Amino acid sequence: MTVDALTDVAGVRVGHATRVGGGWLTGTTVVLAPEGGAVGAVDVRGGGPGTKETDALDPRNVVRRVEAVVLTGGSAYGLDAASGVMGWLEERGRGVRVGPEAGHVVPVVPAACVFDLGRGGDFRARPDAVMGRAAVEAAAASGVGEPVAEGCVGAGAGAVAGAMKGGVGTASVRLGSGGVVGALVVVNAVGSVVEPETGALYGELARGRVKCPPRAVHEAARRRLAECAEGVVPPPLNTTLAVVATDVGLSKAQAQKLAGVSHDGIARAVRPAHLMHDGDTVFALATGVRELTSEDPLALNEVLVAGADAVTRAIVKAVRAAESVEGDGGVWPSYRELYG
Repeated sequence: MTVDALTDVAGVRVGHATRVGGGWLTGTTVVLAPEGGAVGAVDVRGGGPGTKETDALDPRNVVRRVEAVVLTGGSAYGLDAASGVMGWLEERGRGVRVGPEAGHVVPVVPAACVFDLGRGGDFRARPDAVMGRAAVEAAAASGVGEPVAEGCVGAGAGAVAGAMKGGVGTASVRLGSGGVVGALVVVNAVGSVVEPETGALYGELARGRVKCPPRAVHEAARRRLAECAEGVVPPPLNTTLAVVATDVGLSKAQAQKLAGVSHDGIARAVRPAHLMHDGDTVFALATGVRELTSEDPLALNEVLVAGADAVTRAIVKAVRAAESVEGDGGVWPSYRELYG
């Protein structure tokens, strides 16, 4: 049984911490690797990223496995959420052993942030170590293969896509070889997820599975978006973040290739993407439960294709799951409100 989520990769768990109201509209999402960690890699394509510990994931460097990945709101301030995750992992002896005792570990917890400062009304309302700990505790408490909440939760609470509400989405692909590739995405894009002439989602157009909204509905949606965007100064940083995971065994170099190709999934569903004020970042995790066919040098292709496809579908699901937000920080209608 699958739930069409990142958690279809056995042992991978997801937890959200969300805070809304009283000036808050933000949160943190933690992807928790199985005990012992997973091979990790990253590919950063946006020109304005906010990240932590990404250099450790370079295939040339010594760290091979990571314990968790943190996606968070709060721009660079929100990266403090990773400290709470590190503390939780340290208490359990999970991390790189650096001393003679079992508790002498340094957990490797890469993180990336989205810009949502002030969207709840209070510029200083942003994730911290306490929120990071709450998210990892939620991940640890979840069951194996459990469905993942989507929409305005966790790091997607304050996310927007152009003038429309963004959020969190997740999807998975079953490989012909029997493995699984899953993706979880936080959609907070400078670019649009909607084709301007028809109102169809780019991600659905890319898959050839879309019926365009009636023209009258689309025209009404355009007017509503223009009204909401009037007088709003575009924020300096927006970002689409993703974690792509597989149960196939990959080297760090192969995982980095997976992260890079998975960016194609963003480019199909968000236009434009990877701009100078984006921070678009994709992490890749490989748990190694299944072996990659070593005799075939092209066996990795199946995993790469699935990664990009899962990211595209996760973006579509995020936008469709999002709910409209109206508050002191602004008004962002959802795709559901605009198009049904």
